[in-house]
Amino acid sequence: MYEAHFHLKTNPFGMTPDPSVLFWTAAHREALAGLTYAVMRRKGFMVLTGEAGTGKTTLLRKLLDSSPVAMRTSFVYNPTLTPSEFLELALADFDIPVSINKAQRLLRLEQFLLATRREGKVAVLIIDEAHKLSPDLLEEVRLLTNFETAKEKLLQIVLAGQPELNGILNRDDLWQLKQRVAVRLQIQPLSRPDVHQYLRFRWMKAGGAEPLPFQETAVELIASWSRGIPRIINGICDNALVSAYGANRNEVAPEDVLEVVRDLDLRAAGGAQPPRRTVTVPARPTVVAAPVQPIPHSTNGRPIPVAPAANVYEQIPLERYGEREPEISLLSRWAGKFGFRMRKAGMTK
Repeated sequence: MYEAHFHLKTNPFGMTPDPSVLFWTAAHREALAGLTYAVMRRKGFMVLTGEAGTGKTTLLRKLLDSSPVAMRTSFVYNPTLTPSEFLELALADFDIPVSINKAQRLLRLEQFLLATRREGKVAVLIIDEAHKLSPDLLEEVRLLTNFETAKEKLLQIVLAGQPELNGILNRDDLWQLKQRVAVRLQIQPLSRPDVHQYLRFRWMKAGGAEPLPFQETAVELIASWSRGIPRIINGICDNALVSAYGANRNEVAPEDVLEVVRDLDLRAAGGAQPPRRTVTVPARPTVVAAPVQPIPHSTNGRPIPVAPAANVYEQIPLERYGEREPEISLLSRWAGKFGFRMRKAGMTK
């Protein structure tokens, strides 16, 4: 939409987990190095945690793309399954024919793992959103680590999830599973200096040129309201660029960011809401009551109708309309770029 306006080749702030635009913080480098090491050495069981939107899935995709060892992988994105469904899905992603009963499934998995080892490859099972795994399913995962030789694990398992996964693994009934964790890694949100570098990195990757189209105050607001989470940064920046484009400006201003924060209903770390747009309401004019005039009567005693004065107006309370100036939404301004205009009762072209 706004790419041509800002002379870009692609969308700089897409929401999909694209490994080609992974921003490398120290934590991300350490996490990828740790995962690569554990897979190469066939450590067996790895845990990767981080807040939602910090780049876990992108990092896992990077592992699959850049691993120095040949891998055969199964990627489970949705673990809210029964143990039977989970095993069926994992085997299907390994291209293992699904059998009717569990015994045959496990036998075929073992044959697959031994064949993969003979080929000099590594079998890796990656489970995303692992904090949603039920206790029964976690026990199923633990039993899969029993596929091993005297020297190494045949199946490498990566659990990736939000920080509450650590608390789940600390449960007493999952102590046997926690014992088998060989490598535990964590990625953190971006720091404030990292946010500015992140914007520059994504902008340049999309073909943008210096200087960045974000005012410094706007960048500070992005860092504050996103709390350093890349996915939220992308959402704010993408919509703020649309706002600037809709206003035919070449720079994102602080008010663009605050408008997006309001539209997305974001909250600060302490739960605070963004400030609302303030509008100064003019004071009502002071109405001076005219002196009471005696009502003229006709000779028969009936009052004579008197036309109202030209400057008399209906006193409608301001609260009936609210005290905020009507705001044109971001979507409405975007639609205006394509010739759409808003009417009081609807939208027309």
